[in-house]
Amino acid sequence: MPSIEVLTGDPFAWDVRGVRSAVAIGVFDGVHLGHQQVLRTLTKRAVEVGGVAVALTFDPHPLEFVDPGRAPKLLTSIDERATVMGECGVAIMGVLPFVQIRDLEPHLFVAEILSYRLNAAWVAVGDNFRFGHNRSGDPDLLRRAGSELGFEVDVVSMIGDDEHDTVSSTRIRGELSHGRVSEAARLLGRRFRLTGPVVHGDARGRSIGFPTANLRIPDRMAVPADGVYAVFCHLGDLRFPAVVNIGVRPTFGVNARAVEVHILDFSADIYGEEVTIEFVERIRGEQRFEALDALVAQIADDVAGARTTLSERNGRE
Repeated sequence: MPSIEVLTGDPFAWDVRGVRSAVAIGVFDGVHLGHQQVLRTLTKRAVEVGGVAVALTFDPHPLEFVDPGRAPKLLTSIDERATVMGECGVAIMGVLPFVQIRDLEPHLFVAEILSYRLNAAWVAVGDNFRFGHNRSGDPDLLRRAGSELGFEVDVVSMIGDDEHDTVSSTRIRGELSHGRVSEAARLLGRRFRLTGPVVHGDARGRSIGFPTANLRIPDRMAVPADGVYAVFCHLGDLRFPAVVNIGVRPTFGVNARAVEVHILDFSADIYGEEVTIEFVERIRGEQRFEALDALVAQIADDVAGARTTLSERNGRE
């Protein structure tokens, strides 16, 4: 796995001043195809300035403070963001604490963090980028400050695709909300994943011959639409074919939404282990069955279908 340095904590204590840097700023949630194009440009410019590629992201998402009701569910955790950025050639990911920087005067952010702490030679932002007190900083202000402090500024746009409109995190969340995990994977450039620890459930799966691991997914993460999916399940360095059910289990009259994974041909105790599920294809929507026998028969069909799908798609997006 490519290495990447992650800077957290007080950005006024960061220090990469021994070398020039090329810097891209954005939430980068999903690190999707549009983001990856920006990061490719970033790494190219880093080579041109003889420095390192630095991507600045935010945690939490700025809307959690500015307008909590509109804050989106996240496609990627900070750890996954770092992993994908490292694969794109980014050397350093800085995690900006939005609560600390939102009230800074824009010139202070530029001079103290971008110029002094990161020694920027080139900075890329989106055309809707706003920063600092009352969102008073914008790309024009950044350009003027860059000309004074010795760095170049580029305003970049996300890419489009051949079929629809701009590739965006919002669009990917929409695909997941309809269970279209294959389309989400196309826009992400990789399969969508969820990670969480295995917690104790009600053991109903085991009682009907299909034991499941109940995953605790953080509330802030996006989860695909209710239904049954063919997935790969990652346990440490091992990967297993599996089936995931997302939903409220209406046959049993349960109201709490759960993410339950049945790992094929697997019987080890993994309570407390962290599991990552990699979504390959939706098998069906969630259904209510009048009889338990009908549910068991359907699960057997789901497992058989998943086994075929995962065998055919092994290693392929």
